Amino acid sequence: MIAEAEIETLPQMAEEDQFESPLSEKTPGRRRLNVFLIGLVALVLVAISTGWYLYSRGYESTDDAQVDGHLNPIAARIDGTIKAVHVDDNQAIQAGTLLIELDPNDDKVALQQAQAQYDEALAQLGASHPSLPITQIGNLNDLTSQRAEVVASEASLAAAQHDLESSLAKLKESQAVDERNQADFSRHKVLYEDQIISRADFDQYKATAAAQTQTVAANQAALASAQKTVEQRMAQLVEQRSKLQQTQSTAPLQVAIREADIKTQQANTEAAQAALEQSRLNLDYTRLIAPVSGVIAERSAEVGARISKGQQLLMIVQTGDLWVTANFKETQLARMRPGQDVRMYVDALHDDFDGTVESMPAVTGSRTSVLPPENATGNYVKVIQRLPVRIRFSAGQKDLDKLRPGMSVEPRVRLD
Repeated sequence: MIAEAEIETLPQMAEEDQFESPLSEKTPGRRRLNVFLIGLVALVLVAISTGWYLYSRGYESTDDAQVDGHLNPIAARIDGTIKAVHVDDNQAIQAGTLLIELDPNDDKVALQQAQAQYDEALAQLGASHPSLPITQIGNLNDLTSQRAEVVASEASLAAAQHDLESSLAKLKESQAVDERNQADFSRHKVLYEDQIISRADFDQYKATAAAQTQTVAANQAALASAQKTVEQRMAQLVEQRSKLQQTQSTAPLQVAIREADIKTQQANTEAAQAALEQSRLNLDYTRLIAPVSGVIAERSAEVGARISKGQQLLMIVQTGDLWVTANFKETQLARMRPGQDVRMYVDALHDDFDGTVESMPAVTGSRTSVLPPENATGNYVKVIQRLPVRIRFSAGQKDLDKLRPGMSVEPRVRLD
């Protein structure tokens, strides 16, 4: 059995040897070709890898980027009722376009009231101005009059003192005459008792002595009256001097009071003028004007709606001033700087745009989030942070007007 199987396999082996013998002669050449092709492919792959590595080192890119722009919210600056709305969502408008009108009737009435209050304050201020010079003139007249009264009181006192001195001199003179007459009367009384002189002579000396005694008494009374007059004149002088001093002290205060009244009226006038200006502004605020050009978005204003101060009514998207905010990893910023060229692919338009790096970020995005991470809590895990780089579109490119904030962008920054 075994022999027969071996005999049967011999022809087959002979045939296989005859079939493979020509190929066996070509095997070394094919192997060399295969080795050459494999080496060539490997060389191409190495060249491609090296080229790609060198190319990638000259660029930084990210898919975490979007178009940004200024979003200007338009809010009411006063309370009111919407009278008309002149724009709608997605409508392109220019700066100065009338957007919304509020009912102005209440503000017109308030303006009239403010105008009346300002006119009243202005009239009061005008009336208060003459009071100051009037007060100054009145004080000057009072000072002049009281100084004259002081001078007159001093003169009256001097006259009274002179009268007192004259009365004193008359009293002394009358007392001296009285002493002489009394002495004459005493001597003639003795002579009369001795009957040397007549009764008529005695009576004459007696009457002269008695009359002189009365003259002394009258002069004493005149002296006392003169003393009272001097005291009265002195009191009057003190009173006039006191009045003069009081007037001198109160005159500046009265002027200061008038000046303060004028300043108060000026302040009231300025307050009324400010209220008038505010009323005029409020009337102007009934017309909401577009401050910038752009496209209307998020319109919530409706005719007849009652709105409050500060309530947002719509938004203007400035499509003419757009840029790209690219959130690069912090490990990508080592060689990045302002002024570098950028190529940006916009997904929505399936097109590329040119631009330049405008500014580098000041803080990471996580630090400006509502709840920034606290790395000091003890469970710190290092995470590569991203920083927003601002990229400005180059002017004059096609389809820039089709860009809108929020569109996804893939920027590629060429590193120097």
